[in-house]
Amino acid sequence: MEEKEYSDIYGNTITLQQQSYSDTCQDFTITSSKVSIRSLTTWTCVVWIIAYVLFVCTQQTAVLTVAILFSIVGLLLYLHLVKVDHESLLILGSLGIQRTSTYASGRENTVFIEMCRVQDVVINEGISMHRVNYYLCLLLKDPSDPQAGVSQVIPVFQSCQPRLDCLVEVYRSCQEVLAHRNKVAS
Repeated sequence: MEEKEYSDIYGNTITLQQQSYSDTCQDFTITSSKVSIRSLTTWTCVVWIIAYVLFVCTQQTAVLTVAILFSIVGLLLYLHLVKVDHESLLILGSLGIQRTSTYASGRENTVFIEMCRVQDVVINEGISMHRVNYYLCLLLKDPSDPQAGVSQVIPVFQSCQPRLDCLVEVYRSCQEVLAHRNKVAS
């Protein structure tokens, strides 16, 4: 297993783990930084200070109860729905591509795409106001109509948002697997 450190688009450290099982099977996992205790503590303190000020003004204990419940429910929702711990891309040259996102709460979201639908893997750029972001994308075709061209574009590693140097590393390995698949098919 090969492991390298890169930066995401915000400058935070991310780790790329690349596992090669064979010429037609590659696994890429990008791990983002853990939940920051500092930011978590800051938001909790802000909510509780606002609740305490409201309590002093209104003299109702329900305000403090709501603040505590709001903090706990907010944290649980953040860990379960928003904070992605790591994302992985498994390429099986003969079967397909599996994309998995693992959240901080342990919940996983997995999508499998059959190889007959994969046309190519590309690096796409998205322009947002004053910044250019690069994305690794899967170009999918409709297997029932192969002449139609690209029917869907699926971005990969959306939550970790690695910089271009990390995406190029994954892109090259993906292209090797796809080239080996095309060589075997012809």
